Amino acid sequence: MDRRHPRRSPARWLPIAGAFVLVAAVAAAVVIPTAADAQVDLPDKTPAALLDFAAASDVTAMTGTIEQTSELGLPDLSSLTGPSDGGDSSAGASDAIDLLTGSHTAKVYLDGDRSRLQVLDRLAERDVYLDRSAGEGWFVDSETKTATHYTAGDDVTSWERQPDAMVHTPQQLLDDALAKLGDSTEISVGTDGRVAGRDVYELVLVPKDAASLVGELRFAIDGETGAAVAASVTARGADLPAFDIAFTDLSFAAPDPATLTYDPAPGYTVEKKTLSSPHIDSGATHDGATDAAARPVVHGEGWATVVELPQADRGTPDAAGPYAAALERLARPVADGRVLETALVTVYFADDGRVFAGAVSADHLARVAAGD
Repeated sequence: MDRRHPRRSPARWLPIAGAFVLVAAVAAAVVIPTAADAQVDLPDKTPAALLDFAAASDVTAMTGTIEQTSELGLPDLSSLTGPSDGGDSSAGASDAIDLLTGSHTAKVYLDGDRSRLQVLDRLAERDVYLDRSAGEGWFVDSETKTATHYTAGDDVTSWERQPDAMVHTPQQLLDDALAKLGDSTEISVGTDGRVAGRDVYELVLVPKDAASLVGELRFAIDGETGAAVAASVTARGADLPAFDIAFTDLSFAAPDPATLTYDPAPGYTVEKKTLSSPHIDSGATHDGATDAAARPVVHGEGWATVVELPQADRGTPDAAGPYAAALERLARPVADGRVLETALVTVYFADDGRVFAGAVSADHLARVAAGD
């Protein structure tokens, strides 16, 4: 039985990563184990009931701190960043690589349509402000002293994927996972526990698709609200999570309104950008559409989904082009291309310039590239 759950909770609209091909692949592919507590004994729920409980969550306000840890088994990627000249591409590459290695802390603020994600670096911070009802947002970087004001273009109907954000939330990862359910997922209920001082259920998802690198996903579901407050993903055959994220403190009270408002600070360079709706084709047949060659293409579905970036996407300054060449140098040669592999994500650089990425094996990507 297909149990895909579309979600409309405002908690989903907190900004997430989306600029760099490897980060985008992780975002599409992955979604902390809960701390078991013998004193926690929530009312029993079947897997189906827990899924419905989580899918029906409608949290509209929260304040909390998130800890994210990534251990993806990446090679040395320092050559991708190099000295920063303050340009967008250099900063974007540095941010993307930073997210894929090590640990990160972020503050989350949500009140209805307004939200803020505050990423706390050791010597600086990055903030994303979003006002969904007004169709606008800010990305602020204290290190570069830049503030970018985003407004929604006429073709933007939602803010599901925002540019320049730095950290996922457990809820976003759960929403993505719920959209991939169906007969290809084994669903069970784990052990009750506690996260950020709250009693939680444990939802366990095991992809049955042998093509997927994802072995197991675990979510801590708040026993009162149904919101996801922790999440982890473990690669197939591994014992420890490769990616995990959890709230360390959390309140479902609305934050101070002042924390959700941004006015450009003195000395900051202000830029303005208009967001356009991304056009992603499903399948490889475009019936001769003139702009189809410039669109990303999604192959397959569920846990074995593969995203194809055409050559045009890689060669533009606003896409992966500035550092795709460095990625290719780190990749190993294979038939008709090169491959960069991590615990959860594989990126295949075809000799004809196309890029394929997904939580699947290199052989699977090669077959997709060949049209098999």
